[in-house]
Amino acid sequence: MGILAIAATGAEAQQTNVEVIANNIANINTTGFKRSRAEFSDLLYQHIRLPGVPNQTQDGTVPEGARLGVGTRVAAIRNVHKQGQLTQTGNDFDLAIVGRGWFQVMGPNDEILYTRAGAFNKNENGQLVTLDGFQIESPVGQIPDDTVQVTINEAGQVFALVGNDAVPQDLGQLNIVTFPNDVGLEPLGNNLFRETLSSGAPVVNVPGTPGFGTIKQAYLEASNVDPVKEITELISAQRAYEMNSKVIQAGDEMLATISKGIR
Repeated sequence: MGILAIAATGAEAQQTNVEVIANNIANINTTGFKRSRAEFSDLLYQHIRLPGVPNQTQDGTVPEGARLGVGTRVAAIRNVHKQGQLTQTGNDFDLAIVGRGWFQVMGPNDEILYTRAGAFNKNENGQLVTLDGFQIESPVGQIPDDTVQVTINEAGQVFALVGNDAVPQDLGQLNIVTFPNDVGLEPLGNNLFRETLSSGAPVVNVPGTPGFGTIKQAYLEASNVDPVKEITELISAQRAYEMNSKVIQAGDEMLATISKGIR
């Protein structure tokens, strides 16, 4: 009897679904976090009766046949790259991307990684870095120690008002990148993503270029997790898990009845 195996696949899939939702809720306040969604697909079908075969009288064919599904599985866990709300911080080094785009950072082992979390600061050398100390990969010069104010416009141009100077210094250009397929990026944790074959190669350009977002200084992009939606989906997944458990219980009782009948 396949009822136990079929229901078990449903319960396992819903368990994964609940874990995905739990991770979304856990990161509800994570800067630049993109919620995930579990995608399901049905498994192979068992053919009990093939369609199109001759019937018993040999003067016609079976119109439909009978195919029995054997369960479900998690086909993918998709990151939903929807814009999160902007939160004003007042910090000159906090940057948010409005629209498409990613910041490039130099990760461990000099690997280029990508992030939407623009909570930056400057290190001991006056370079823009992430909260984990990873330097932004962009042609922006060092910020002088006696800088009074740093200004970054929507096009990513970085200016520093130094000392008693009346005219700000141009420190360089902060570029961003886009990918042909954002959902193909590999999430690594710590708000970092890695390029993959599925994402395609990054395209570097100036913010504000057609197809690229703009920079918003002194703002951060909040998580795009909707608490109400997550709770609703959590309840739905929990009910689906319970229904699969009921099917397993019913199947077990049916097997017990058959076993008693045989004895």
